Formats: sequence, structure tokens, C-alpha cells
Amino acid sequence: MSTPSRVFAARLAGTGVFDPNRDQVGKVHDVVVVHRSTGALRAVGLVVEVAGKRRVFVPLSRVTSMDAGSVITTGLVNMRRFEQRAGETQVVGQLLDRSLLLSENDGGGDARLEDLAIELRRGRDWDVTKLFVRRTVAGGLRWRRGETLLVDADSVTGLTEQRPGQGASALLATLEGLKPADVADVLHDLPDQRRLEVASELDDERLADVLEELSDEDSVGILVSLQTDRAARVLDVMQPDDAADLVAELPAETARELLERMEPEEADDVRRLLAYGEHTAGGLMTTEPVILGPEATIASALAHVRRRDLSPALSTLVFVVRPPLETPTGRFLGVVHLQAMLREPPHDAVGTLLDRDIEWVLPTDPLGKVTRLMATYNLTALPVLDEEHRLLGAVSADDVLDRLLPDDWRDADDALTDASLTPGGGRG
Repeated sequence: MSTPSRVFAARLAGTGVFDPNRDQVGKVHDVVVVHRSTGALRAVGLVVEVAGKRRVFVPLSRVTSMDAGSVITTGLVNMRRFEQRAGETQVVGQLLDRSLLLSENDGGGDARLEDLAIELRRGRDWDVTKLFVRRTVAGGLRWRRGETLLVDADSVTGLTEQRPGQGASALLATLEGLKPADVADVLHDLPDQRRLEVASELDDERLADVLEELSDEDSVGILVSLQTDRAARVLDVMQPDDAADLVAELPAETARELLERMEPEEADDVRRLLAYGEHTAGGLMTTEPVILGPEATIASALAHVRRRDLSPALSTLVFVVRPPLETPTGRFLGVVHLQAMLREPPHDAVGTLLDRDIEWVLPTDPLGKVTRLMATYNLTALPVLDEEHRLLGAVSADDVLDRLLPDDWRDADDALTDASLTPGGGRG
């Protein structure tokens, strides 16, 4: 095996995995370790993310070369989805940030695990030999708070014990830059307690984005674990339709308390959406599309559709109404398409570009009608109006797709979900 004798596990995350012909088959997601009878840890394999974001297990016996730049395998990869077994621990997902007690030889005191080194020993066994730690408590004049150390794995206490209050800063560093859906996927695969620990350390906006991508079971579990005030703040920054879906899954008393703690305007939006059936236009819509008056300039409209919190589907349309501009608005006049705005001078008013013939739905109209109109007219968003022709909100294509997929699609195996949506069960 051509490979360095020492490899740091967390640094392998994201590393490309290749077959003997140097064709990439995936990337490293985590390293799996098990306890020896002596209490030491031994690395046994890699969790590798392959096409379709499926995670599979690759034993280290199938690895011929490994470093921080690439991992080369024998080419034999079992595509069965990885399921963690009893006695197994994932380094990045479960061990990073673990609280440790240093030996007197290392100065004593508490530290947090930031990485660990595995070394090839005794033939083909990869043992955990070194720990990269950050001191969390000053241990006298010799050490400063926050100092990093490389220590022997067998010289610390607590590596194989999960203590309450484990932090998540080192793990979160590995998730930086990932899309919310990918972070949600990582959180879903963690043990329940670890999932809550990691979620609690995300900032409010990041956590809101991730909750929108998790299954109902996972998102409810996280939300109810938070302090009430923080849970209300997270709901405040979620999209109103996603917040309403989540609140609808909560026990009635919990939902009532959270709505009372939310910002009044945000809570009012959620209450309005909760009044509609789950599979109606009202139950699908968001109350916060881009809404402008007819005198607004194209330059102003383009600035609004560049908002980071706006989904791509909603950014393609500006909804033009008479005041008031907050839902429910004044009379709905029409929409302006993003492509039309890009072709006209920025100082022109959006009222000169109105598409008045766009289809619209009532909040009580069923999901089937919404889907048919979107498909017929190639729309990414659809206005929802009341009987007085006031704009109540907009249904976006991504929310329609979410309702059309099986209820458990976020937790189900990707292949099973794909097959369920394929005529004939995916068979040719």
C-alpha cells in the first residue's frame, strides 16, 4: 500500500475517492472507528458519498492509497447504503469536539478534540494513535487558553465516552459552505443527541434554512429541544409556508406558545396559512413574494429579486399591486417577468411591463389545479388571490414538487424515492 503512515481523519472529509483507473467514484464523508478490547480505537472504513448523494461503506482493506489529496480503492465498492452498526463511531459526526481530560505529561486540564490521526500498523490495521486537541481550560503558567496540542491517543481520558454538552465547532467547520439541504442530510444521519447538539450551535438563519430541508420528524425534534425564545426566533426567519408546516406538526400547546413568542407580523402570516388545507393553494403559498407598486422602477425590482432569502423560483416574478403592498395587498394588477426586466432600461416603471393575463388561483383551489396551471403555462410561481382580487401570496414550483413527492422522501433511500416516481417502478 502506497500511503503515508499517518493520516488525519477530519482532513480526509471531502477528499476524492478513485478507482484504480483514476476515475472518481465519490468523496469521503467520514471515517468509521471501532473500540478494541483494550479500549483503544481502530479505523475500519470510510463513509463515501457516491452519485445521488448516497453514502456507502468502503472498508479500509479496499483502500490501496490514502492521503489528504486522494483515496485510491481496489474498485470494488458495495453500493448498499451505509448504516452505522453498534460499536461503530463516525469521527467527524460524533467524535469531533468531544471533551477530553489531558494527562499530567501533557499539562493536564480539559481539551476539545479537533482531529485524530490514524496510522497503518500490524499489517493492515489502522489504529488511532494521535489526537489534535485544543485546550479549553488554562492549566497553569505553562499554557494559554485555546492552545492546540498533538497528544498520544492513549494518554487522554474521555475519548471513548460521550459526555453531555459536547460542542460542535469543529464539526460545523467541515460543513461550512455546504448548501442547507446537504447540511440537513448530515444532521439526519447523526444520532439523535448529537443532532440536537450540532443544530443548537447553528445560528438562527442557518438553522432556519436547514429545518426547511429536514423531515418533519427531525425538524420537530430539533425545534422542541430549543429554548422557547430561540425556537420562536428561528420560526421568525423561516419562510412563512415552511414555518406553518412545522408549527402544524407541533403539539397544540407548544404551537400556541411559540406563535405568541414570535414577531406579531410573522406569527400572523403563519396563522393565516394554518387556516388552509395542506394540499390547497393557500396551504402551499408563501406570503412573502416580491411585491411592488406599478410605479417602482425596474432597477428597484431587480434589487428585490437579488435577495438572498428568495428562492430561485420566486425570483423570476415580481407581483405588481395597488397599495397596500403587504399581503393581503390591494388589487392585483399583474406580474413582471425577470427576462422582460432584463431587456428594458432600468429607469422604466414595472407597470409598463405588466403581464395581466397570468393565470391565478384561489387559496382553496386544490394542488392538482395548481400543478396543472404551472405545467400548462411553464410557470415557476403562481399568484394566489382572494375573491376581491387581492394578492394573498404565491405558490412556487419547489413547494409543489415537495407536496408531490412521497411524505417520507427526505428520509427514504434515494433509489426507492426515484423508483416510486417512475412508471413501472423504475424497471425498463
